[in-house]
Amino acid sequence: MVIAIDGPAGSGKSTIAKLLAEKMNYTYINSGKLYRAITLGCLQAKIDINDGEKIINFAKNINISYKKDDVFLDGNNVTELLHTDEIDRHSAPLSAIVPVRHIVNDLIRNLAKDQDIVVEGRDMTTVVFPDAEHRFYLDASPQARAKRRFDQGVSQLSLEEIKTAIMQRDNIDKNKIEGSLIIADTVEYLDTSDLTIIQVYERLIDKIKFND
Repeated sequence: MVIAIDGPAGSGKSTIAKLLAEKMNYTYINSGKLYRAITLGCLQAKIDINDGEKIINFAKNINISYKKDDVFLDGNNVTELLHTDEIDRHSAPLSAIVPVRHIVNDLIRNLAKDQDIVVEGRDMTTVVFPDAEHRFYLDASPQARAKRRFDQGVSQLSLEEIKTAIMQRDNIDKNKIEGSLIIADTVEYLDTSDLTIIQVYERLIDKIKFND
């Protein structure tokens, strides 16, 4: 079974997807980590982040694997390197490159073969798994999302700078040529702005049990 979750940055989808996977004993896949890993690899290889052709060739040839919650780049665990301000700044435009999206989406589908999975991202419910048994869209206000990211303590930016960056990311995600962030007609929508993680989890698990 596939449980697909989409939503903007900071909506809580990563935390919820991971919690659902743990509680249900499913495999958890964070699609954003794969784009971040490619971004990291390009930066480490001194590839111009604006050179789409070189990025595509790099993505085709690099070895990315996903084990539990960790991402491996050419055999090296790079999970702890994926949430810096520099990666945040470059991963969104990189993820808008259509051939790169195809590479990542194929990787996710291969990872999902013969497994029960919870997968989250921007186009999991619309492009990658449009026929998933359960599809959710988690949302939250820009202010609430910025506060969550600020409280994580992984960014050197101020709260207002994080909010600006999140809104810029939203604009990129919603205007991609392919795989843009949209709310599908039949997806379950939930605004998490004023909800705790446990409350969001309980609402989603109720929907999953009700529909099974």
